Amino acid sequence: MADARRTLGTRGEVWAADHLQAAGFEIVARNWRCAAGEIDLVATVIAPDYSTGDMAAQWLVLVEVRTRRGMRFGSARASVAAHKQAKLRELAQRYVAETAWRGPWRIDVIAIQLLANQPPQIEHIARAVQAE
Repeated sequence: MADARRTLGTRGEVWAADHLQAAGFEIVARNWRCAAGEIDLVATVIAPDYSTGDMAAQWLVLVEVRTRRGMRFGSARASVAAHKQAKLRELAQRYVAETAWRGPWRIDVIAIQLLANQPPQIEHIARAVQAE
């Protein structure tokens, strides 16, 4: 069972990376690990930074990929509960500190829902987890 979940997760990460690249993101790391856990994808994208008024800032985007087959245990989107969000905030802060990132950053979620006889439904939720 663990191998099937791992295979599904890996496939979801590939779909997510392809989705991001098609949307103009550059993937800079996959499965970044530290003692606290793992960030599935790390990407950069040029987008406005409204906090500074810069209309073309390079953003660091830390991405959690959630892939679910069916709806038995809820949707992929709903699977990012409060505990997981706290863990993602911690991982993001560690990544930013370790890489000395100085620009804007955010945490996104890509939820991939697989339903019988349908192509994968990919939903990119920008700023899904708010930094506290």
